[in-house]
Amino acid sequence: MLRSTKCATNDKQLKMEERGHWDKRVEYILAVAGAVVGLGNVWRFPYLCYKNGGGAFLVPYLVLAVTCGIPLFLLETTVGQFTQEGGVTCWRKLCPLFEGIGYGGILILIYSCMTYIIILSWALLYLIFSFRSQLPWGTCNNYWNSEFCISGQNTSGWSNQTNTTSAATEFWERRVLAISGGIEEIGSVRWEVLLCLMVMWVICYFCIWKGVKTTGKVVYLTATLPYVMLLVLLVRGLTLPGALDGVLYYLLPQVSRMTDPQVWMEAAAQIFFSYSLGVGSLIVLSSYNNYNDNCYKQVFAI
Repeated sequence: MLRSTKCATNDKQLKMEERGHWDKRVEYILAVAGAVVGLGNVWRFPYLCYKNGGGAFLVPYLVLAVTCGIPLFLLETTVGQFTQEGGVTCWRKLCPLFEGIGYGGILILIYSCMTYIIILSWALLYLIFSFRSQLPWGTCNNYWNSEFCISGQNTSGWSNQTNTTSAATEFWERRVLAISGGIEEIGSVRWEVLLCLMVMWVICYFCIWKGVKTTGKVVYLTATLPYVMLLVLLVRGLTLPGALDGVLYYLLPQVSRMTDPQVWMEAAAQIFFSYSLGVGSLIVLSSYNNYNDNCYKQVFAI
């Protein structure tokens, strides 16, 4: 019996070594921090604050973060670290009946990855265009612009026109996307966007092709960049005209909006969306931790 126990222990250790672990704890922290802070914080959170009364949205958000977000964040982290398995196989150890939860999370991640990778391809295309001396979305002198286009330099005399569009909007709709007249018109393939999409998929592949050995190094850039960008946007936003009005709107709650159930629902949805809860990504990332790591301390640090 003692021999069989030792064999089982050795098999478990070999399996863990084959699967791999984070080289450093900071790699895990950066990987999770990168999953938590992303596009959802850059554009979705400010949009929800503006939609739901500014500071009025922060109250239910903070309440639900403490009562719902953090406990579930800790739960998924401990599940992954305890089982040392991914988002599907972890349920086979805990309760095989719930294995469908893992498959459901993978399905959600597939759709999410397809959406995010397209957004990244657009960002890459914009980055390429931004190296021009004259930004194409700053003027109306391009071949794709219509007669109703207005830029920052020629807005005078157009204030009473209702059918005008900005140069930035026309660059996005007529140059990047080339939106067709309707669903009945298929339109043409945007080859430059398709090329950027292929490049982003290749980059994504090489970020994960050797598991945590490559991912742990990539997160030093991908996890810190969103925080730098948020800091830049904060400094830039504070220097714009009317910044003080925006800050006051953001911090001073409208008490009447806090009684609206829709505000609480969207706060809860944002927490699940931002914290990557319920899709298995936290389970996967924490499964590469050492079994005896202090996940409780790491979760609150993140």
